[in-house]
Amino acid sequence: MMAGRGVVNRIAALLALVLLLAFAGPARGEDGYALWLRYAPLEGEALERLRVFNPRVRVNSYYNEDNPTLEAAVRELNGGIGSLMGNSRHQGSSDPGFIDVDCGSHPRMGDGRFAVKSTGQEIRISGSDHLACLYGSFALLRELSLGRDPAEIDLDEAPAMPLRLLNHWDNPDGTVERGYAGRSIFDWWRLPEHLDQRLTDYARANASVGINGTVVNNVNASPLFLTDRYVPKLKRLADGLRPYGIRIYISARFSAPVEVGGLSTADPLDPAVQAWWKQRADALYAAIPDFGGFLVKANSEGQPGPQDYSRTHAEGANMLARAIGPRGTVIWRAFVYAAEDTTDRAKQAYDEFVPLDGKFDENVILQVKNGPIDFQPREAFHPLFGAMPHTKLMLEAQITKEYLGFSTHLAFLAPLWEEVLDAETGRGGTVADVIRPAGMAGVANTGSDRNWSGSHFDQANWYAFGRLAWNPELSSETIAREWAAQTFSREPSFLGAVVPMMLGSRQAVVDYMTPLGLAHQMATGHHYGPGPWICDLARPEWNPCYYHRADAAGIGFDRTPRGTDALAQYAPVVAARWSDPRRIDPDYLLWFHHVPWDFPMPSGKPLWNELVARYDRGVSAVEAMARTWNAQQPYVDAQRFADVSDDLRTQRREARWWRDASLAYWQSLNGLSLPAGIRPPEHSLAHYKTLTFPEAPGN
Repeated sequence: MMAGRGVVNRIAALLALVLLLAFAGPARGEDGYALWLRYAPLEGEALERLRVFNPRVRVNSYYNEDNPTLEAAVRELNGGIGSLMGNSRHQGSSDPGFIDVDCGSHPRMGDGRFAVKSTGQEIRISGSDHLACLYGSFALLRELSLGRDPAEIDLDEAPAMPLRLLNHWDNPDGTVERGYAGRSIFDWWRLPEHLDQRLTDYARANASVGINGTVVNNVNASPLFLTDRYVPKLKRLADGLRPYGIRIYISARFSAPVEVGGLSTADPLDPAVQAWWKQRADALYAAIPDFGGFLVKANSEGQPGPQDYSRTHAEGANMLARAIGPRGTVIWRAFVYAAEDTTDRAKQAYDEFVPLDGKFDENVILQVKNGPIDFQPREAFHPLFGAMPHTKLMLEAQITKEYLGFSTHLAFLAPLWEEVLDAETGRGGTVADVIRPAGMAGVANTGSDRNWSGSHFDQANWYAFGRLAWNPELSSETIAREWAAQTFSREPSFLGAVVPMMLGSRQAVVDYMTPLGLAHQMATGHHYGPGPWICDLARPEWNPCYYHRADAAGIGFDRTPRGTDALAQYAPVVAARWSDPRRIDPDYLLWFHHVPWDFPMPSGKPLWNELVARYDRGVSAVEAMARTWNAQQPYVDAQRFADVSDDLRTQRREARWWRDASLAYWQSLNGLSLPAGIRPPEHSLAHYKTLTFPEAPGN
């Protein structure tokens, strides 16, 4: 049964020296390229424990053939252990310990589940297949990187969800929509002849946190990805990512049969259209047997879709699902944003999709954003969660910070996603319970910048997404501590300062941008900086004024029965919790209620005073973050310390800008003075209105 053991062990031995160099030195990757996989040398008791254990890697393969996934696991273990030990072995130990990689010994485990058990001088990594052993290898190295005693490691883990995907909004020309980290990492011009090493490193980083799929192109899709020209490019990419358990998907343009297929229609009920999609799916699966499937954005923001032919979303999705068959999945985006209904943008997806519950084929999943508007700093959870019990739903989160200051504002997003995942739908469980049969998708911010994500702390959101998709019961604090220790420093004083800073950072952004349930107050198009005064764009829901509804009498969007009655889309127990403005969590007050400026708040302050206090609290939090970071210089390399310091200076200036511009505008409406002792805006409202920025396409 262990026919492959000798071959793989010889490969491991040959690779060991090279890998020690590949993972060499504490300074490696201090430009951020190494992400959380630095494997910085241990110190003190943690180093001594590992040296005493002095592990060697052995492989028991229950497969007869060599396997690149198993080889990747062995590479990772040898390189990681060597780096954690400072690339030196304990000379006094004549009795080395062993890490046994035991793949295939538990065929019933399945789905990536692994066990890592320590017994004396042996740590055994076991799973049903090679991918499970790769996941187990990363988990073991994470535990050792955090200073865990090798003799006490005991893990038994399985992914909570089958699909854990990154959605890239990357275009064939190398640009990235809503990307703030350079150009696309997918070099379609040089593929298939050349696959950049960066893509192997990208796959490795994803596998380390359990991400198992990637959608490689923008949901505002180019039809090029469905042409014969792109099939070999996609195949080479799929071959490169496969050893790390990453399946590729493409965003499919619904009108492609017309644009590149030579047909006169894309009507999903037309037999010629159905045949065209079947032929395209067959070509993809012939080249890429494990091709994941299609992601589709349809009849939203001008994208083509089945409604162009008076067909439903279900008819469009099912046509594609039948073209793919059991080989893969159609992921149909529930983000529908059309001009026809302007009474309340937050209601559109529920109104369109709930009547279709139970009408989607088995291999169709609806991908639903965390909230009903559009990735705002804080939203109520989407009412579709729990409202479609006969349809598989997956959560779409945004790792790229389109509405949270791009890459220059520090905002750790695990608390945002934790709020959503833990939200009780009132219809039989939490949002996490609803999505477990399907999965999570994260809109990536992964680009050509050396640090991958535009700023060092934005790496934490990529890490957090993967960890929560693997296990939505993890706390934000646990994830922040893991990431900070692996990425920067294990020193307790560093973690004691930086982890709380991370955990409070998203609330700081909410406070200085959109406090008390306000939403979509960003300047239009680029979504950067404040623009609450914008009221004159052609479509009502393009305007920030549409969302705040502020006037001399009050502020907020009335979604009660007196207003748009969006509350009725939630389960009665949830609607009851939010229906009374005096009992609602203040964080959601202005999302659901229009209230007067003197409305009494739980703090005892009138609304206006509370609103001002929230803006000031956000600015103060950013100033405190900068002070906290300044004290961490002894623990962080010079380059990354300076990079983060620069970003925090930008964030401090722009938090003040947000606060001052917003207060100046609200005062122009309500005519109220600022509370005693409060600093007035630095400039006039007219000044803030003159500030402009380059336009960027919406998504």
